[in-house]
Amino acid sequence: MIVTDTNVIGYLFLSSDKSRLSELALRKDSEWAAPVLWRSELRNVLASYMRKAILALHEAHQIMDRALALMRGREFEVSSGEIFKLVSVSKCSAYDCEFIAVAMELGVPLVTVDKQLLREFPDSTLSLDAYCR
Repeated sequence: MIVTDTNVIGYLFLSSDKSRLSELALRKDSEWAAPVLWRSELRNVLASYMRKAILALHEAHQIMDRALALMRGREFEVSSGEIFKLVSVSKCSAYDCEFIAVAMELGVPLVTVDKQLLREFPDSTLSLDAYCR
């Protein structure tokens, strides 16, 4: 099992230069976990794509349904206390600290492309590139 951030999840369903790596990561370990927050973040990305006319409404629904199926049973609530502890020792947002908290709780790495998370929490993160090597 690995924890993945919303970007890595999104790369599976939205074409980008990182899509291939995200697919490789899924083949390497198909048990992805994340804080429940990932849902709102992905919805926001999909909304942005809809506003730019990159995705139609029905496509956004399909992507969200597929992403929900992928993550089913591996979404976690995180206590505010844990988030605030991580915020207090880093420059990361509370949003980003939710992903770190889940990784720490599960004792698995957070696979991410977020440079700040990689820099601030090197013992709990792996870059998507490094994970796929």
